[in-house]
Amino acid sequence: MSYLTLKTLHLLSMVLLFGTGLGSAYYKWMADRSRQVAHIAVTNRQVVLADWSFTTPTVILQPISGVAMAYLADIPLTTPWLAISLGLYCLAGICWLPVVCLQIRMQKLAEAALASGSPLPDTYWRMARWWFWLGVPAFTAMVAVVTLMVFKHVPGVAS
Repeated sequence: MSYLTLKTLHLLSMVLLFGTGLGSAYYKWMADRSRQVAHIAVTNRQVVLADWSFTTPTVILQPISGVAMAYLADIPLTTPWLAISLGLYCLAGICWLPVVCLQIRMQKLAEAALASGSPLPDTYWRMARWWFWLGVPAFTAMVAVVTLMVFKHVPGVAS
């Protein structure tokens, strides 16, 4: 696969990863703020589906395409901007994995509350707070990774 093909896939998957993550977070957060169980249940279902359909494949493609581009460009993984990007990506992943588990559990709680006509339990709201606060370092790390991708220094390439 050519460098330009990898770069295109890398950039498209980054946009999809970032956009899906930010969009899902926004819609879930706004649904939670509504306190409407039906709205929350539907939104949680869609957020979990979006994670499986879009986020998971891009989470896998990002490091594969990035490392492959580094290999083709003969850029060591120890190059500071790349090593920092990989570290931040791992930090985002460490935050994202529990978020996925929380989303699935919150989806089940919301659907059970909707089916029984009861309010969401306190457990849901505790998990929602964890979900939100785990998203802060993950989002910040991904903004930093994108910034490093854009402003990196590659010897022999004009900035």
